[in-house]
Amino acid sequence: MGETLRVLMVASEAVPFAKTGGLADVIGALPKALQEVGVEVKVLMPFYGQVKQSQVPVTCVAENLEAGEGPLRLAFNLLTPAAGDYPFYFVERDEFYERSQLYGTPRGDYFDNLERFAYFAGTVLPVCQSLTFKPDIIHCHDWQSALVPVYLKHKWSAVPLLQGAKTLFTIHNLAYQGLFAKDKFPLLGLDWSLFSIHGLEYYGQVNLLKGGIVFADAVSTVSRGYSQEIQTPEYGYGLEGVLRSRAEDLFGIVNGVDYRDWNPETDKLIPATFSRDDLRGKAVNKKALMEAYGLDPGFQEAPLLGMISRLADQKGFDLVAAVLPELMARGVLVVILGTGEQKYHDWLQEIAPAYRGKLGVKIAFDNPLAHLIEAGADMFLMPSRYEPCGLNQLYSLKYGTIPVVRATGGLADTVTPVDPMRGTGTGFLFTEYSAAAFIKAINAALTAYRNKTLWTKIIQNAMAEDWSWQTSAQTYLKLYQRLVSGPRERS
Repeated sequence: MGETLRVLMVASEAVPFAKTGGLADVIGALPKALQEVGVEVKVLMPFYGQVKQSQVPVTCVAENLEAGEGPLRLAFNLLTPAAGDYPFYFVERDEFYERSQLYGTPRGDYFDNLERFAYFAGTVLPVCQSLTFKPDIIHCHDWQSALVPVYLKHKWSAVPLLQGAKTLFTIHNLAYQGLFAKDKFPLLGLDWSLFSIHGLEYYGQVNLLKGGIVFADAVSTVSRGYSQEIQTPEYGYGLEGVLRSRAEDLFGIVNGVDYRDWNPETDKLIPATFSRDDLRGKAVNKKALMEAYGLDPGFQEAPLLGMISRLADQKGFDLVAAVLPELMARGVLVVILGTGEQKYHDWLQEIAPAYRGKLGVKIAFDNPLAHLIEAGADMFLMPSRYEPCGLNQLYSLKYGTIPVVRATGGLADTVTPVDPMRGTGTGFLFTEYSAAAFIKAINAALTAYRNKTLWTKIIQNAMAEDWSWQTSAQTYLKLYQRLVSGPRERS
């Protein structure tokens, strides 16, 4: 195509501004990669308390823009970072977004999340009008922006600035669907005819994610494996039939890594850089990691297993709880970083003192410490029940921190099983979701770790992998071009 493609990306979080999970990493990196392949990108997200606390200087682009497709028509300000190469714009409406967390507290979701994110979706039109930006593609991510395809088809179809715009809806995690009571449906400003099995109705509730799936011109997920899994009852969370009905328009595009941020050869957040050909710095980072967590320095030669994760059932923390006593009894070191469900906060804080010197726990979001874990750990654990893509296994590969993962979704797509006899592979996988299968995979990794020649070869295999965003960006570009040139309409 001769003309530059214009893409408006609508998402609820992005690094370096605000983060709860992998979505933020994607939105922080994908726009840059798209710019590098010639796409004009603008990103829209809420102006959270976290963004203010990050002290990123911002300038006001427009004041008192009016938005809201429901009964509430409220004004917002449009802000943008004052410097840097981030094509980001922030929606400032303090009673919706000036809060301690993005979506809720450990006790539960915020009671008004439907209002908060219906309002956010409704800002797309006034933002485009204010910026005189006519997008070819509006690329929406997860349930928080899922109303945008609905509004485009049923509220904005006659607006000249948005005529011809196509929508791509990317599912990062199908388990989070934006479910709300039926009596909140009028707040969306949509005709009741859309509260149906062919619209946003889901077992008597409003399902925002379903609206995105039904009304977007195309749907994507963040790995090939996950795009297939979510069409089955085991992984479909009740939407497998809806997804199967969109099978022709459903694509799996694996996430990438921004190696400008995640590269052991150039990482400024770790004590010692290292490379595939010179691994000496890894031991320096391991020592620093042990010191950061107060682990016993006498265990420097023991295998150190790292986890950076949302502390949740989905991430397999019930399996972690089951195998941890055995690992501790065998003198294996474990470090954990993350936040999540209150029951896992309580569990970790309760058991940590019993394993002082061998178990390190930090319940927080800490980016420098995350880099140190990737650089200093020997292995990385991801025993997920399901994993749409996963990013930490990709970081781990680059840092020579060997993944031990469940063979699901993006984990199965990106980690190649080790064959000790041939010296091939990049990690250790297990299939059955059980503590027995998990510990068996860990044991296989620990056995390989004791063979230093084999272990070095596995590390070098892992570090040779290339999961950069460039490949993913080219795939997205082809999908955008297909949407712009294709005749398919959803109504």
